[in-house]
Amino acid sequence: MNPIAGMGGRVGLKGTDGVVEEAIRRGAKPVAPDRAKEYLDALKRLEQTMNLTFELITCPNEMGARVTTESNLPHKVVTVMVSGWTSSDDTKRCTEALYHEGVRLLVFVGGDGTARDILDAVQEYNLEDLMVLGVPSGVKMYSGIFVVNPRDAAEVVRLVSEGRTTPSEFEIMDADEEAIREDRFIIKLYGYLKGPSVPARFQGTKQASPETIDEHQAQEAIARFIIEEINLDEYYILGPGTTVRKITELLDLEKTTLGVDVLHNGQIHKDLNESKILEFIADFDKAWIVVSPIGHQGMLFGRGNQQISPRIIERVGRDHIRVICTPAKLRDIEGGTLKVDTGDSEIDELLRGRIKVITDYNEMRLVKIE
Repeated sequence: MNPIAGMGGRVGLKGTDGVVEEAIRRGAKPVAPDRAKEYLDALKRLEQTMNLTFELITCPNEMGARVTTESNLPHKVVTVMVSGWTSSDDTKRCTEALYHEGVRLLVFVGGDGTARDILDAVQEYNLEDLMVLGVPSGVKMYSGIFVVNPRDAAEVVRLVSEGRTTPSEFEIMDADEEAIREDRFIIKLYGYLKGPSVPARFQGTKQASPETIDEHQAQEAIARFIIEEINLDEYYILGPGTTVRKITELLDLEKTTLGVDVLHNGQIHKDLNESKILEFIADFDKAWIVVSPIGHQGMLFGRGNQQISPRIIERVGRDHIRVICTPAKLRDIEGGTLKVDTGDSEIDELLRGRIKVITDYNEMRLVKIE
């Protein structure tokens, strides 16, 4: 477990690499331990109900042992030195130590940075027969190695233990967090990690929206429709992405591409984190959320927009969420369903079911949220 993964999300830092102290100063709390516990609790339920047997081996202290002990699961801790504030070197050392202890399915809790570190270890130490499975706990998580939520990871472990999976190659993406904090989207393919193939449980790799005339025209048509519904005294929480940004472009206002902004009284309040959104909105009965799913993944909440937290979603309400997506982008979403992973299972359950997706001017489709 990367204990600092995801801490930069709700406080609006768009990542945690190199900004842990700033995240703490803004009031960030650890995210990874709760995600790890959710996975371990699901694993324990499977062990009890399905007679699943496995050997659990983990890393020292905050990198796994502490939360595993709290979950009351029998386990073994590998002997390896880790630092107080864990680093990429700690991740690589732990990966090697777990492998030499006999681990062939490595489940990690973290984000894209953790996945890159594990890939480095696999290549550096020649761990070619190691399969990897990611429990999402970062901010963006554009790589394909991650399941949708921690409970899915336990199901994948079950299928592996029953011999019902085959290895597959998953793309590991490298996002420039400094550029993203400056509202510039720079991402590239870093390499591939081997993992168990269970397509229904994995989120898929993020893909950029197509830069075509049809795509831009569809975005503009959606934006014009949304603008006609806007009331000046209401609050519009605008998620990241070019489709949402098109709304403010037509209003001749400037929105961040990768941040969460609020539109109110004809003005944009840019790059707000969770606490600032809660402070700014005086009446949540007049609040709306406008979001677009991540390309190919279909993630609505829980990837790159953690500022729109479970507390905010609950106060706004499901009926005040406007999902916008061009037809081409919607067709490309893996499985044809939208996904949510807010970090709160009750809010995830609240969001499940079919939701209206605006795909053109005054055109909508009902799409399932899983």
